[in-house]
Amino acid sequence: MARQRKSGAAEGLMDLVALLPWWAGVALALASYWVLHAVATRPLPAAQNAQQIGQLAGTAIWQGLATGGQYLLPLICLFGAVMSAVRRRQRRALFDTASASSSADVLQGMSWQQFELLVGEGFRRRGYAVKEVGGGGADGGVDLVLTKAGEKAFVQCKQWKAFKVGVSTVRELYGVMAAHGAAGGFVVTSGRFTQEAAAFASGRNIRLIDGPALMQLLREARGKAEASPPSSNAAVPYSSTAVPAGAAESAGMAQAMAPAVSADPSCPRCGKQMVRRVAKRGAAAGKAFWGCPDFSGGCRGTREIQGT
Repeated sequence: MARQRKSGAAEGLMDLVALLPWWAGVALALASYWVLHAVATRPLPAAQNAQQIGQLAGTAIWQGLATGGQYLLPLICLFGAVMSAVRRRQRRALFDTASASSSADVLQGMSWQQFELLVGEGFRRRGYAVKEVGGGGADGGVDLVLTKAGEKAFVQCKQWKAFKVGVSTVRELYGVMAAHGAAGGFVVTSGRFTQEAAAFASGRNIRLIDGPALMQLLREARGKAEASPPSSNAAVPYSSTAVPAGAAESAGMAQAMAPAVSADPSCPRCGKQMVRRVAKRGAAAGKAFWGCPDFSGGCRGTREIQGT
C-alpha cells in the first residue's frame, strides 16, 4: 500500500509517541516539561572574561531553545498520546465488528489503515506485543513487528480487493526476515494467495493468512478473550510446524496464528481453480460465491461459499 511521507519532524515525533501506550505519551510530556523548564529557568552567571562570554552565549542559545521547547515538546507528546488512545479505541471497535461478522466480506470495506489496525489487534488478542511500523521503517515494507518469549516475527498486511498476493511478496518478506534475524513471518491479506505464493511458503517459517483464515483467527481470539482473562495468555516460542487451529494454544508462534492460507476449490465443470466473486444482481445480490475464472470463455461453474 502507498503511504504518504511525513511532513516534518514534529509530525514524525508525534507518530512515534502514538506507537506507545497513551499513558507513556503523557509521562513523556511531563518529563520533557520538567527537564526543559529546569534548563530554561537556570540563572546565567556573570561573565568575567571574553572566554566566559563565548560560553555564556552558547548557554543562552540552549536556554532560548528550552524556553520554547518546554511547551512545544510536551504538546507534541500529548497529541501523540491522544492519537494512541484513539487508535486503541479504533482497534477495539474494528475487532468487535469484524469478529462478530459471519463473512470475510467485512474486510473488503476497510481502508488499508483500518486493516492493519485490525490485524495488529488480532495478534494482540493472541498474546503478542505488537509494534506498528506502517511499512515505512528499516524493515523493508514490514507493517507489524511481533514479539513473544523474546522472539521476533514480521507481518506484511495486504488489503487487496481485486488481486491475489503473489510469490514476490512472500519472497520479499523472507529476505527481510533473514536480514533482520526474525524467527518467523506472516503475510495477511483480505483476499487470496496464488498457488506459487503458497508453494514458496510451504516448509518455511512463513504463514499465509487469507481473508477466511483471518476471520477464523479473529473469532478464535474473541472466544478466547470471552472465556478467560487477558492475563492468562502465556508466551510461547516460535515453531514452523503447521498444526490445526484448535491446537494453536499449545504450540508455537506460527501455530498460534493458524490456520494458514485457505485452499480455493476447483470448478465442477472445467476443474480450474475458482475465484471469489460477489453477485451484483438478482435475489442473491451482494452474496459471495465461488466462480470459474474462465467465465468470459463460457464456463458458468459456481460453488456456494459455506458460512456466508
